[in-house]
Amino acid sequence: MKRFSWQDGGGGRQGRHRHRWRKVRSPGRSPERSRFDRTPEPSPSTSAESSESGSSASSNPTNTAPELPGFYFDPEKNRYFRLLPGHNNCNPLTNEMLRAKERERRRSAMLLEDEQPRKKAPRTGQNTSLLLHNRHLGLLPPNSYCRLIHELKVSGMRRHKLEVQSSESSSPNTDNFRLIKADSTCERVFTVNDVSHGGCKYGIMNLSGCSKGSLSVEMCDNLYFTNRKVNSICWASVSHPDSHVLLCLVSISQTPGCVSLLPASLFSNSNPDQPGMLCSFKISTAWSCAWCLNPQADKTFSTGLSRHVIVTNAVTGRRQMYSINSDVLAQQFALRAPVLFNGCRSGEIFSIDLRQRSRRDHSWKACRFQQGAGVTSVRLLRDENYLLAADMQGQIKLWDVRVTRPVKQYEGHHNEYAYLPLHVNEDEGLLLAVGQDCYTRLWSLNDGHLLRTIPSPHPAAKEGFDSIPNVVFSSQLGGCRGLPGLLMAVHHDLYYYPYNSDYQDYQAPAATALRDRDRDRDWDE
Repeated sequence: MKRFSWQDGGGGRQGRHRHRWRKVRSPGRSPERSRFDRTPEPSPSTSAESSESGSSASSNPTNTAPELPGFYFDPEKNRYFRLLPGHNNCNPLTNEMLRAKERERRRSAMLLEDEQPRKKAPRTGQNTSLLLHNRHLGLLPPNSYCRLIHELKVSGMRRHKLEVQSSESSSPNTDNFRLIKADSTCERVFTVNDVSHGGCKYGIMNLSGCSKGSLSVEMCDNLYFTNRKVNSICWASVSHPDSHVLLCLVSISQTPGCVSLLPASLFSNSNPDQPGMLCSFKISTAWSCAWCLNPQADKTFSTGLSRHVIVTNAVTGRRQMYSINSDVLAQQFALRAPVLFNGCRSGEIFSIDLRQRSRRDHSWKACRFQQGAGVTSVRLLRDENYLLAADMQGQIKLWDVRVTRPVKQYEGHHNEYAYLPLHVNEDEGLLLAVGQDCYTRLWSLNDGHLLRTIPSPHPAAKEGFDSIPNVVFSSQLGGCRGLPGLLMAVHHDLYYYPYNSDYQDYQAPAATALRDRDRDRDWDE
């Protein structure tokens, strides 16, 4: 029997069938890629076939480069670039950086498109002349005509930067807006700003429409500072409509959290020494708050906590506590009856009838249904049979409270974990929401059609919520004689999107007088 030897011709190193490995350097690949790409040397026939296929691929410009693990292909430079990890990269690339670059490119393109005087209609074939013609012919009801006109006006809004006027005009606002909340008439906006050294400051901005058709904003004289974070705010009607503001302050270090009821007149020096009722309630870590306007629960407010709902009478201090199994992130009272609607982190939405006594078996829940993810906002419509809810999966659903089923869904909203509110303008038939991607979207409340997507004037931050805009929308910004449009606060800037395409910035006489007074003061010094 012949012994096998590696020196034999059949099994030797020269005679054994073995692929010879070599480095492959293609013209379109980087040296880093060539270092890791090693393929067996093909036979002559295979080389001829590959050369033919390579020439045909190079002649086709639409051919996409294959995805290689750990590498990114740049179509402009026609080459691969190595991605992280790696500590010897002077300019490393990551997938997150590439996605952020693409998002910024898309945002810049949308900003340029928004600057164009003529924009695409929200619906195909819809224009003002056609709507007016159909109305004269009796083919369009008045309500539908007004709603469609508002949709056209919304699609044509353009951005204008506003200057916030105040007595301290020499020191402009450099603190980022965290929250803004308008009162029921949209004459005042309560603002919360982050302070660079920690904590926040809060005050009230007054809105007014000028005779020349422009919007002016003036900050009240008194601003208050706190080292605690403001979780939620709402307007309260104690002595008259929107006479107070309700703030939920989070505990920090040795300072406990509380809920403060502040009179709105406290923020202006032009009021008497006793501005009104001022209260502070020891309620720690409140996620949400709501004020009841129903006479059966007069001067009553609610706070949503971790696994609790507390209903408090602001005058007597009497409390009613309801125990639940999740954090309450959103609340709103009904107007026709003393019923409180709550949205939880678990995705549950339930209502509490204040006329019923609290029970341990949760039978006090008038109705309950499941949204699917953590609920960040609930808004009741005017007839109180329908409720809008937004969650942390970017879903916005319209629920029929009577049958506890969703009847409509609004697509396009983006949210993953942020606490983002909904804005409803039922008279105009519009729904607004700002997404975690910093885009403001407007839908038709009637059929759920996405009317417009407004990009943020500032680039989105990598983390945190400083770059997410806060908005107020109304057909009467500044009161009964105000102007229609969208008010947007992002970073430390304030922007106005008017209906009027010929909007001209105008400085209010009062603001001009303040500026002249400060200039004369500087000259005297």
